[in-house]
Amino acid sequence: MNFQRIVIALLVLVIAGLAGAFYANWKTLTQLRTVKAFVEGAVFADAVAACEKAPSSTPFKWNGGKQTAVIGLNSVKPSKDTIIASYTLVADSVYCDYDPVKKKADIGSNFLERESF
Repeated sequence: MNFQRIVIALLVLVIAGLAGAFYANWKTLTQLRTVKAFVEGAVFADAVAACEKAPSSTPFKWNGGKQTAVIGLNSVKPSKDTIIASYTLVADSVYCDYDPVKKKADIGSNFLERESF
């Protein structure tokens, strides 16, 4: 009888621990999505302006584009100390990667022509 109580108590503790871990994960992911949305909103206007001014043989027309989409904020970590952020926009099948740190835009007409980091 004593063994059964110990097993049940351990099972209840494991379930409570898992529930707490899932709650903490959910709360953290919600805050992270909120921060990402705020950053994307703050960077959007700069990205559009830089992409429209970027020199390219294929013009990037966000305001006059028929099909426009925001791919969003991405990051690449080429080394353990460096993270490269990129905000990607698409207007009429023309991709524009905007670096919010350097405030520089790079344009490519399709995914294969885009500059890799």
